[in-house]
Amino acid sequence: MKSLPWFFGLLAAVVGCAAAARLTSPQILAVTIFASFILGTLFYWQFRLAFALTGITALLATRLLDIPHLIEFANVEIILFLIAMMIVIGFLEERKFFETLMERLLDRVSHRAAFFFPVMMALAMLTAALVDEVTSILFMTSLTLHLTKKLKLDPFPFIVMIVLATNVGSSATVVGNPIGVLIAMRAGLAFGDFLRWATPISLACLVLTIGICMLYFRGPLREMAAGIAKTREKAIEETHSTRKAFRLAGLIFGLTILGLILHHAVEHHLGLEKNTLLLGFPFLMAGVCLFIEGERSRALVEKRVDWWTLSFFLLLFASVGTLRYVGVTDRIAGGLKAVAGTNPALLLALVLSISATLTAILDNILVVATFIPIVADLAASGTAVGSLWWALLFGGTLGGNATMIGSTANIVAIGMLEKEGHKTQFSRWLGPGLAVTLPTLALAFLLLWLQLPLLQ
Repeated sequence: MKSLPWFFGLLAAVVGCAAAARLTSPQILAVTIFASFILGTLFYWQFRLAFALTGITALLATRLLDIPHLIEFANVEIILFLIAMMIVIGFLEERKFFETLMERLLDRVSHRAAFFFPVMMALAMLTAALVDEVTSILFMTSLTLHLTKKLKLDPFPFIVMIVLATNVGSSATVVGNPIGVLIAMRAGLAFGDFLRWATPISLACLVLTIGICMLYFRGPLREMAAGIAKTREKAIEETHSTRKAFRLAGLIFGLTILGLILHHAVEHHLGLEKNTLLLGFPFLMAGVCLFIEGERSRALVEKRVDWWTLSFFLLLFASVGTLRYVGVTDRIAGGLKAVAGTNPALLLALVLSISATLTAILDNILVVATFIPIVADLAASGTAVGSLWWALLFGGTLGGNATMIGSTANIVAIGMLEKEGHKTQFSRWLGPGLAVTLPTLALAFLLLWLQLPLLQ
């Protein structure tokens, strides 16, 4: 109940801004319903799906949305992609593939104490890029908590560093973050496009992030190095069945990643529409996983696919699409274009900074899903938007490092930390979060700006 004044106060502010911008009555009504949906989600997170369902009902009842456009805006192809990937990842997790892989890799570097945690951060980045940020943060946080408990260290600084690296890594590939899938589908980008444009910038940001963390957390890192030097991690014990399961899971993992990397070339060879196999390959590997699971396949789908979140995403996409349907995003795009004029660098800076700022206080899915129609409208007006898709990607990933609620990975990690009995505060995250977010955003802008002629 304490949140009600904030809810209605912010809703009134949004409606006031919409009226001041001289939006039409249908546009103001659409903005009001959408803002109610988003604010309800933020203040009453456990009821987010209820708000989504109620919001869509209100849009339908007021004729701001109809069934055909609901289906069009729901981005069903993205939901299907996420379902297939969750099945594959669930199959791998059931066989402890990621945990075993991390243990093997970390055992090779644990004797070099000074490099141990930078390697952990690099692994967090790599796994986020190859799988997704949520899966990565789950097992990387578990490993970090296990290690800090063994060494009797405060886990908070190390959890923060892992999350920072995870969010950076989630920008490297199309599968690293749900917003990457969103952008790829809407902009027609392939896995190879991400390797060309996003991965180098992500790696540069990781190096900067590690450097900042080594300086910011130099005290805790010295304590960890001293603890590791005294007690080496024990090598994992593997039976023949464990090795066999690991090899099978590794084959599935490798084929899935290979399919995602090569999908554009195979599509071209077969004469298929672009990104057809970006959906097809995960479908194929998910099918293979279910064949291998046999009688347990139903349990795998029911347990490992996050139907609650996917249902929320589907309704969120539909509600965001309504803003474009009634012309709200077109007005916003016109405003951005009026401010930036014909200056692509200024437009790049605006999209990057606004998306990053909103991501820090909202969920990045909400921000990017709202911004995609705006960028699309800019493209429809004749503006070159090649760089803006990447600005949106980095704004939605790097901006998530600023606060505890900036990304799903942050929330998951803090939840695991608190479950172990370690309480934390918003202000304690803000220091290292901003210390990493601002320089990495500046670096991403610089690298995109230097490539503007190629991106345009």
